[in-house]
This record gives sequence, C-alpha cells and structure tokens, in this order.
Amino acid sequence: MSEIQKYDEAVELIKTAILQSQYDAVRTVNEKQLMLYYGIGKYISHNSRNGFWGKGAIDEISERLDKELPGLRGFTSRNLRYMRTFYEEWKMLDSANRQNRSEENDSDLLELANSKKSEAAITPIWNLQVPNYQDIPLDDFLHIGFTHHRVILGKVKDFDARLFYIRRCASEHFTVDALKNSIAADDYHHQGTLPNNFLQTLPASEQAFRAVNTFKDEYLLDYINVEELDVRDKQDIDEKVMENAIIHNVKNFILTFGRDFAFIRNQYHLDAFGEDQYIDLLFFNRELNCLVAVELKKGKFKTSYLGQLQGYLSVLDGFERKPHENPAIGIILCKDMNKSFVDYVIQDYTKPMGVATYKTSKDMSDELKKALPDIDDLKKLLDGQENL
Repeated sequence: MSEIQKYDEAVELIKTAILQSQYDAVRTVNEKQLMLYYGIGKYISHNSRNGFWGKGAIDEISERLDKELPGLRGFTSRNLRYMRTFYEEWKMLDSANRQNRSEENDSDLLELANSKKSEAAITPIWNLQVPNYQDIPLDDFLHIGFTHHRVILGKVKDFDARLFYIRRCASEHFTVDALKNSIAADDYHHQGTLPNNFLQTLPASEQAFRAVNTFKDEYLLDYINVEELDVRDKQDIDEKVMENAIIHNVKNFILTFGRDFAFIRNQYHLDAFGEDQYIDLLFFNRELNCLVAVELKKGKFKTSYLGQLQGYLSVLDGFERKPHENPAIGIILCKDMNKSFVDYVIQDYTKPMGVATYKTSKDMSDELKKALPDIDDLKKLLDGQENL
C-alpha cells in the first residue's frame, strides 16, 4: 500500500469517526430533550388535570420561566401544553416504566406536587427514564424531534399509523414539511398495497418484500401535465416538445416517488434488434439495486400496458442491466384501475411489475392541497440547487 493510499484510508477512518461522534452527540441531545419534555408534560398533566393548579396556571408558569431564565426558548404556554399532550398520548410508556420499578423507587409526580418544593422533589422530572416498550420502536421514537412528534400527534389518531410515521421519519430523515406531506398523502394506507407479481418473479423473497414496501399504490402527480403523456404516436406533436414538458415536471415527480431513487432520464431510448422503444421514466433504486421503469398512462388500466412494459423490462435486463444489479422492475401509473382485476391478470407475467394510480389537483381535497408545497417556491428551490 502506497503512502497516499495509507493517508486516504486514515482520513476516511477519522472522518467516519468524527461524523459518527457528531451524529451520536446530536441524537443524545434529542433524546435528553424528549425525556425532559415527557417528564415536564407528566408533571403538568397531573397538576393541571387533577385540579391542584388553578385556572391560567400554565400561562403564569410560562411567564415566570421567561423572567427567571431570559432568552429561554421552547417553553411558551403553548409548548408547555404540547408537552402535556406528548405525555398524555404516550402515557403507556410511563405505565410500563412504573411497572418495571420497585416500590421503594417508585415516585409519582402527583404526590410530589403535594409535597414541599425541594430539589429532591423535582429531580424526577428530568431524570425520567422511558423503558423499552414492546409495542413501540423506542430508538426511532427518540430519534425524531419534538416538532415531528407534535405533527404526528396532531394529525394522526390511529396508534399503528403513528408508529408508521415515527419509523418513516427516523429512517428517511424527514423534515417537518416532508412529514406533513406524507401524512396528507395518507402514505400509511398506501404502502405495500399496490397490485404486483413481485413474489412470483423476483429471485429472492427478501428482494420481493423490499420491492412491495418501496412502492405505493397511489401517488400525487399534481404537477405533471397528464394531458400530454400519451401523445408519443401522434405525428402532429413534436416529440421533443412533449419530452421537454415531462422533464420540466419530473423533478417534482422524483420528490413524490420516494427515497433511494436516482433519476436516469425520461424517454429512455431502447434499441434492440433494430426496434426503437422509449421508456417514459427510468430510475435506479439504490435499496433494491435495480433499474425501475415507469410508464405513465392518462386513462384507466388496460392489460395491454403490461405486455408493453414486459417488453421494456426484457430489453433492460438483456441489454442495460449490469452484472451486479438485480432484475429491472416496472411500474405502471394510470388514472384508475380495478385492483382485483389487476391482481388477477398480472400474475401471468414473468417480469416483476406493479400497477399504481395517481391523483391530480382535481382529485384532491382542499386540506391536501394546502399541505402540498407551492409549485413556484419548489421550482425556485430546485433551480437554486441546480446552480450550486
């Protein structure tokens, strides 16, 4: 090994150690903050809900905290109430905690509130330890920020759905806006439900299950002009114009499609045996380690779409796929489909394919439209990133 290679290796190892240390430090701070907020929320809940404090107590406490600790952020009366909600909605964690403690160490904040104010009495607020609770992914729970928890508690009522969004925030490092969009799109009910033949056609069952969980059965394509998608065979339409129209909007589509997708290009040209074919959108998915061909259709699902897509996948596997890659996967995005029918007919095809539907602005509720980012702001952001 040359000296340069030794230095490269040393730099990489040290850099990795530094980044891991920084990540651990940030994560520890977040965990401590959540524990603090949970403990404060418990203290406020017991005292405010049981009548020990009078009306307006939370507002008064917030104002006094601001005077006692000038510049303190995050402890407005609104946030104190959020902390109370945070505790009350995840109270089962505290119940499990108390069951795991011996009687001599058990200390209830309601009892502490009735005792004299002392350092010993308020210490449990910030020393609260939330245990491993069998139904909750604790690592993910502690990994995401308090604001993310607030959004999930405020917009999601189902317990399993809350756990889904907690896991997704942690694994995909969601921003708060990304979380809001995911909830507005109801991703919980659209994950792993698209009609497909992955289990029958992918060589490894693990790969098949990953593929099932990668794709949704419905996508929001609000920014794609679906009226121009199926004009490839019309000679009076310049193909280049149509291609430019799709690529202009495909950036937004990438944001919608999900994590680990790298966009290769639109109108991807396949030339096999002298036959010219064009795939609407071609991606590579890092998690699945395979090419993903996406065909966009503006109408209802037709069985002919599967035959067309299977032909594309055969050529991709035979002429484009690298030796280390898994077989290509195809997705048809159409305006509407009969799921039971698609599930039945797709099983006879030998290439891994799935069928999903999409919504446009005409199909979305006002609540969902408000949750989506402004298209002009999104374009400015993306254009700015391209110029960096």
